[in-house]
Amino acid sequence: MAILAQGLVLLIAGMGIVFAFLTMLVCVMSASSKIIPKFNHILPDEQPKKRAAQSAALSQDDTAIAIAIAATVAQSA
Repeated sequence: MAILAQGLVLLIAGMGIVFAFLTMLVCVMSASSKIIPKFNHILPDEQPKKRAAQSAALSQDDTAIAIAIAATVAQSA
């Protein structure tokens, strides 16, 4: 019976430590999400480059692929 009691104590202690760690992790993440934007002017994020030229090229590639598929289907029939 003493082994069962010791197992329950270890279970509660382990679960308590994990719960405390996860609670602390959530608090730290919440605090950092409020603090970090205040320092964003020091190292700002890079703006994504626009890819207008690639979208036109992709639509031409799609047309070429559709023509190739249609030609293949026409040959096999």
